Amino acid sequence: MSVSMLSTFVKPMHPEGRRFVAIAAGITLVAFLIWAPLGWICAGLTVWVYYFFRDPVRVVPDRPGVMVSPADGIVSLLSPAVPPAELGLGDRPMLRVSVFMSVFNCHVNRLPASGRIVAVAYRPGKFLNASLDKASEDNERNGLAVELEDGRRYGVVQIAGLVARRILCWSAEGQRLATGERFGLIRFGSRLDVYLPEGARPLVAIGQTMVAGETVIADLGAAPGAETTR
Repeated sequence: MSVSMLSTFVKPMHPEGRRFVAIAAGITLVAFLIWAPLGWICAGLTVWVYYFFRDPVRVVPDRPGVMVSPADGIVSLLSPAVPPAELGLGDRPMLRVSVFMSVFNCHVNRLPASGRIVAVAYRPGKFLNASLDKASEDNERNGLAVELEDGRRYGVVQIAGLVARRILCWSAEGQRLATGERFGLIRFGSRLDVYLPEGARPLVAIGQTMVAGETVIADLGAAPGAETTR
């Protein structure tokens, strides 16, 4: 098998997944000692665990003024919604783009647009089906409020689901991140909500497939009231 073909199937794994793969591999060895068919089933599950924690290189669009998807998956919601109160983004509805991740998607989360993190807020909650609208309000979540260079702010929220039981965020308040830079991960299926800043124009549709860090979800446009030059 050529190197190019091998790279198609073998992807880098996020360090968070190493112990899970090690545990699955250990169970597989024991299963082979008990019964070979059971061992092969566990071997398949071990490969799936590795694949779940894959962290492939992504090519961020070289275009100023755009937002990219924070997650792999499918656009499940596209509608105005009031952002979580803990993010300090106000009580007026903002256009929300929701990306639902299945257990087969890559779960490394990436920042939609470069800026300074002004708030990181975790809130415990339920573990409803993440594809439901009410999951944004009721489920366990972790949100980031990000300030753009022009002063506008947007939100990106990690939401747990039926299977997801651990939200990871390794970014902190005051930190500056670039578009497409990794900021967190959710284990085993969930959803990401992006609350677009004022003046942004969505460029996606419900049912569209997203690639984290690559698929453009919105055009930031200009801040309301900003002067234009000719």
